[in-house]
Amino acid sequence: MEKDIDIIVYGATGFTGKLCVEYLASTQRSTKWAIAGRNQEKLKNVADELCPDIEILIADSQDEDALDRLTQRTKVVLSTAGPFHRYGSKLVASCVKNNAHYVDITGENFWVKGLIDKHHEEASRKGVRIIPSCGYDSIPSDLGSLHCVQSMNKPIKRIEAFHSFKGEASGGTLETMFSLADLDLGKSIFDPFLLNPEGTVSDEQRKLSKDKTGVLKQDAINGWSGPFIMAAANTRVVRRSAALHEQKGERYGPDFTYQEFTFHKKKTGAYMALAFLAIFGLVLMTPLRKIVRPLMKKPGEGPSKEVRDNGWFSATYKALAEDGEVSIFKMHGKGDPGYKITSLLVTESALCLVENEQDLPGGPDYGGILTSASGLGGVLISRLKNVGIVFEGPMQN
Repeated sequence: MEKDIDIIVYGATGFTGKLCVEYLASTQRSTKWAIAGRNQEKLKNVADELCPDIEILIADSQDEDALDRLTQRTKVVLSTAGPFHRYGSKLVASCVKNNAHYVDITGENFWVKGLIDKHHEEASRKGVRIIPSCGYDSIPSDLGSLHCVQSMNKPIKRIEAFHSFKGEASGGTLETMFSLADLDLGKSIFDPFLLNPEGTVSDEQRKLSKDKTGVLKQDAINGWSGPFIMAAANTRVVRRSAALHEQKGERYGPDFTYQEFTFHKKKTGAYMALAFLAIFGLVLMTPLRKIVRPLMKKPGEGPSKEVRDNGWFSATYKALAEDGEVSIFKMHGKGDPGYKITSLLVTESALCLVENEQDLPGGPDYGGILTSASGLGGVLISRLKNVGIVFEGPMQN
């Protein structure tokens, strides 16, 4: 069947999904797109509000035949329907089966690991790009690191990223975090190289890549660092990117390592963040979560437009080259990272696969379970610069 739709937004009735629809509808586009989900009435409400003439497609996440009807027609699926370990597996399988590229906003590394095991070989063979984690998890980490590597244009030994933001966790993200405690994920979830291809990790890399939980003075960026709640997700993605680039002969650097933290101007702020993280971890790992979860946002719920517009994110990167040179880079943007920024990032990722298909890294036949850096790369960086995401540097330390 010939593809007659460029992008299908799956999960369009959710809070972030609706923002993606709003983003696509905000300007005149030659790109043909449609919305999809399981509830006809809710989808029609979204269409009536934002895009009255859009085509509506119905497919439950467990209905393989209905999903096939979607993926046979579209070039790209943009999914915001999480938790993805509940609602995403059959959709991705259908994309690989029917040669549809795919992007989403997951931070569920254990689920992505399952996708790699099941689908990487076939997707690679067919040139299908399956690219999870194209929201605030994990594009600032992944593309920010790629920007450092490409800008310095020399072998990079190590990158450390320091994140700060103003915003709220989405209801979908909270649902994912709380649902993980009920799953038996085993010890492999703690592997810093969970997503790396087999045989791509050195002893040196393992020694320098353990997750950090303390507070540290950071003289190079004039502040303090503490643990970042999403580091366990983001770091695995960046390490996979480095390994996939090396497989293409585009090495970041010998024994390249990456870690990330939160950034604080003052030591007290770093310790307050550490205390919050400890308390949140205690809630997640004990029966307290049953009491706390009903008090927080549900999937589909989110803040007002004013709150979304007043948010922001900023990431600072300290890049150490093999020759000893240290450079500082930055990536930042306006908007609540969990909602406004995430919807922008994932929608631009989907548009990139359609509108810049001939320029994508690896060439037209490249595929697999990829990352934003390996599957979209500098092409997406250029797109993001055009819609208000700022990349700065290098600034000499």
